[in-house]
Amino acid sequence: MKHQKKGRKFGRVRNQRKALIKSLAVALIDKGKIKTTLPKAKSLRPHIERLVTYAKKGVKEGAGFRLLGKFLPKASAEKILKNIAPKYEKRNGGYTRIIKLSPRLTDAAKMAYIEFI
Repeated sequence: MKHQKKGRKFGRVRNQRKALIKSLAVALIDKGKIKTTLPKAKSLRPHIERLVTYAKKGVKEGAGFRLLGKFLPKASAEKILKNIAPKYEKRNGGYTRIIKLSPRLTDAAKMAYIEFI
C-alpha cells in the first residue's frame, strides 16, 4: 500500500530520479521555459522554487553560491544568483508557472510547459 508516501518514482531508481530532476532544473534555469510531461513538471516545481529561495537569501547574506553549489553546476548557480533571483526579491514564492498542453501523439502522455513567471 502507498499510504503517506509522497513523490513520484517515474520508473527509475533513486539516483536516476535525482539526476532527472537536476537535469530538468538546469535546463529550466538555462532556457527559462521547457516542455516536459505534466508529472515531471509538477515534481520539478518545488525543487526550482527552493533553489530560487536559496538564491534570494544568498544575495542578501552572501552564502547563496555555496548553498546552490550543492544542487547545481557552477554556471547554473551563477545564472540563478545573478539573473533570476533579483527579479523575485519582493515575491514570496510562486516563481514558476505550469501551462498544460495537449497530449503527446505517440503515447498520449500529458504534456506541459514549465516557465519562470
